[in-house]
Amino acid sequence: MIITLLTDFGTSDSYVAEVKAVLLSAAANVTLVDVSHLVAPGDIRAGQYLLSRTWKHFPRGTVHVAIVDPGVGTARRALVAEYDGHRFVAPDNGVLSFLPKDARYASLPVAPSAAATFHGRDVFAPAAARLATGAALDELGERITDPCYMPLPAARHDHLTVIGEVIYVDRFGTLVTNIPGDAVQPGARIRIEDSEAGSLRRTFRDVARGALVAFVGSGGTVEIAVRDGSAARTLGAGVGAEVRA
Repeated sequence: MIITLLTDFGTSDSYVAEVKAVLLSAAANVTLVDVSHLVAPGDIRAGQYLLSRTWKHFPRGTVHVAIVDPGVGTARRALVAEYDGHRFVAPDNGVLSFLPKDARYASLPVAPSAAATFHGRDVFAPAAARLATGAALDELGERITDPCYMPLPAARHDHLTVIGEVIYVDRFGTLVTNIPGDAVQPGARIRIEDSEAGSLRRTFRDVARGALVAFVGSGGTVEIAVRDGSAARTLGAGVGAEVRA
């Protein structure tokens, strides 16, 4: 059984290790896979984006734990979800909004002994371990039909132009947009804010060093980069910047 972990805990403190300790103590034979622990603190949209890219590449039966939880200890619910043979454990703050409407959800109880600032260790990890060792969704909590739903923005069409925005910036400074690659007409010029990135290329090496380049990235959407540099730094652009194609 596989359990994936996505958090904003970083790697400087003991938090990731404590979550893994609970998982391995309750489900000794699981394989733990780190998606990322470097999500910016409290960045729910980034967590949603990263998990939406990765979950479907794992085999059915995988349990996905997403802990980007700025509302920890408040009245926000803790969730388990199930879709297409995959199970998910996460706070009810929109991080699972990539799941289709027909996904199944249940609300996890929060034990009085759980640390108010560390539900990752005391609520989500035990629930994930139970799922990994055979528990059904309904054994963990009460079914709900109204999870927090805040999907990432979608690109829109304005006559012949596709208008989208940057939804993620990776560690290379590449600007990932929400414009599907197949929505861009051949030869269309890509613009981000007031800068021209040219028509779509295949990869970074199709332009000179230091030049802007637009291409369809591995996630299937238009991305804007600088060869051997950072588009985010060069353009001073980030999440929310308008992109036209």
